[in-house]
Amino acid sequence: MPTPDELQHRASEMRRNPTEPEKRFWRHVSNSRLGCFKFRRQQVIGFFIVDFFCPSRGLIVEIDGDTHDQPYDARRDGFMVQQGFQTIRFTNTDVMQNMDGVLQVTLATLQALPPRTGWRLPHPNPSPKGEGLRTNL
Repeated sequence: MPTPDELQHRASEMRRNPTEPEKRFWRHVSNSRLGCFKFRRQQVIGFFIVDFFCPSRGLIVEIDGDTHDQPYDARRDGFMVQQGFQTIRFTNTDVMQNMDGVLQVTLATLQALPPRTGWRLPHPNPSPKGEGLRTNL
């Protein structure tokens, strides 16, 4: 079982070296482009790394290549459901050949989920020390 530090390091590597389908999906959802919903890439949740995560709705988007292990994915999806998260999956082919359909399904799923409040996962790329912090002096 990898340590949390090992998972964070692996997630960081995955963000630096995304697959082509991940790059294409990210171009459409980064900077809150899809329905004003914020996404994170390669988010660590528990002992897993998910491809894309919308924290405000608890939606995980997985873009799967040909080598995914279905029993592993089922265990991981079960864990995510226990955490209150929903997972939707698309194939690389879906993303490469039907991006409009992928985005429509993703947006419809986001809009159908209730907003999540009062919880936080740590951001995978915290700002440099002190940057963005406000103090009430």
